[in-house]
Amino acid sequence: MFDALKVKNDCVEWIRKFFEENGKDCNAIVGISGGKDSSVVAALLTEALGKDRVIGVLMPCGEQKDIDMAQLLVKHLSIKSYTVNIKEAVDAVKKSLPFELSEQSSTNIPARIRMTTLYAVAQSHNGRVANTCNMSEDWVGYSTRYGDAAGDFSPCANITVDEVKQIGRLLKLPDVLVDKVPIDGLCGKTDEENLGFTYAELDRYIRTGEIENEEHKKLIDKKHEMNLFKLKYMPVFEPNIEY
Repeated sequence: MFDALKVKNDCVEWIRKFFEENGKDCNAIVGISGGKDSSVVAALLTEALGKDRVIGVLMPCGEQKDIDMAQLLVKHLSIKSYTVNIKEAVDAVKKSLPFELSEQSSTNIPARIRMTTLYAVAQSHNGRVANTCNMSEDWVGYSTRYGDAAGDFSPCANITVDEVKQIGRLLKLPDVLVDKVPIDGLCGKTDEENLGFTYAELDRYIRTGEIENEEHKKLIDKKHEMNLFKLKYMPVFEPNIEY
């Protein structure tokens, strides 16, 4: 029984409180991909802080076929934005490494350069960086550590994909943004193709523990266990020192 209106309003107040305590009068910096997550987070920030305190950053890596969706969001919310093409930076890093990159590391470099870009914008515009991950992605580790999994605050980390969509509709976002098929923008596949199960299955399993497909259950459990470290603070050694 998800009360989208209550959760949306509570999240808006939470964002306001975060900025009151961690950067009064600071701006919110958010990477805009054109997908539902960055769209909903940007809309929540705009409602919480006002459009003049939200800066969207579009970060294509070369040609981004759906960049018009990101541009649509910026126009819809009337927020300030920058477009930073990260392809040269990505290529430079890849070329500078004296070994052959693994497929996974090559895929994750753009996400980490995007986060570097967001912090460059934030530190030059008195900003705080918004994390745009949702609970469903985090549950199975579908994020890049120190890439899209980073940020200063995370409005949707405890909200599933379906719940994010419900909030997006309440925020009156264009349907094309809320219902857009999620694509990671890194390897060319949809999220569900990469994961091996649907978000509908995952969301239901997270919230109720119910799932029909036993193979999908095993896969979700395996991914969750393998990626729990991404949700924890970095382990820190505590020396036993006596003075």
